[in-house]
Amino acid sequence: MTQTNQTQVTEFLLLGLSDDPHTQQLLFILFLGVYLVTVLGNLLLMSLVQVDSQLHTPMYFFLFNLSVADLCFSTNIVPQALAHLLSRKKPISFTRCAAQLLLLLIFGCTQCALLAVMSYDRYVAICNPLHYPSIMTWRVCARLAAGSWVIGVLVSLVDTTFTLKLPYQGCNSIAHFFCEAPALLILASTDTRTSEMVIFLMGVMILLIPVSLILISYGCIIETVVMMKSTDGRLKAFSTCGSYLMVVILFYGSAIITYMTPKSSEEQEKLVSVFYAMVTPMLDALIYSLRNRDVKAALRKVATRNIPCRLGIFH
Repeated sequence: MTQTNQTQVTEFLLLGLSDDPHTQQLLFILFLGVYLVTVLGNLLLMSLVQVDSQLHTPMYFFLFNLSVADLCFSTNIVPQALAHLLSRKKPISFTRCAAQLLLLLIFGCTQCALLAVMSYDRYVAICNPLHYPSIMTWRVCARLAAGSWVIGVLVSLVDTTFTLKLPYQGCNSIAHFFCEAPALLILASTDTRTSEMVIFLMGVMILLIPVSLILISYGCIIETVVMMKSTDGRLKAFSTCGSYLMVVILFYGSAIITYMTPKSSEEQEKLVSVFYAMVTPMLDALIYSLRNRDVKAALRKVATRNIPCRLGIFH
């Protein structure tokens, strides 16, 4: 759609990750595989947490909330990206772009808060196990989870408001594969310094503060683990901490680069966005579902309980 300098943009064109048809086909297969793992892994965890009483613990309550946020976050981005990889033109209306931006920030910011809450839960469980039941009560857990969602909504409303209140006239081509605040601000037809400052301050609150709390929590956890007498216990704890910290570094690192650092090349920004938009939700599904011993044990329990029932149909 051709826009004039006096006309408000009503439609954007997403330029995507590549113009090469062969590359687009490869990306479609790759992203589809990543999305399927993300969906199946998170749905599996959510289902097992509900049906298995052994998983009715604070840790899996928070993981359930994280899976909901991961699933919604990925579904808000990937299906549209897949459809655009198979089409020549990649239009998105201003309204749909605004909705995608709002939902992206809601679920993404909620993930940030939940990861910090989960690190606090693990800190109490490992560093103060005797008082864990009295500290992490279900009332406290419900408030922490609800607070994470409220913070996610509030931060997203601020970022979305200061992004979409700007006039968008003239160029409507977004050098990205989904609607993201930094990519949209480039197209604004006015000075964006105020909006950029607000988004930076929101980033400090939802990115830098949570990641600092996570690093402090896991520093204390590692110190406690080192003092363990059991070698097996140390190895198990380090394996769990290592996997978790890898996800944290990828998610927070890529988000901080996108929202809180000087703008780099468009190609680099899109590549970084792939990590927190697609890779980290998949890693969450793999680490917390498919590689989790408790989840695999719950899955075996459900499977062995259902197999006799199905076999009984034939008698």
